Amino acid sequence: MIIERTPSEFVIRLPINAQLEQMQDFIDYLRYKELTSGYRTRQQEVDELSRQINKNWRNGNKDKFSGARL
Repeated sequence: MIIERTPSEFVIRLPINAQLEQMQDFIDYLRYKELTSGYRTRQQEVDELSRQINKNWRNGNKDKFSGARL
């Protein structure tokens, strides 16, 4: 991997044999960091939101898993 810095951007060069899925995960992470760089949220708020999302998902999908062992 080669990382270059130009006056206006960073350029990352990866070998052709790099795995596409891993590269996409890395790019998604960088995009996430870019989008959230201006936000300051307490971990407690993130945890509560995560709990609520999980609870809502379970409630919305419990019929799909009724009788199934998880």
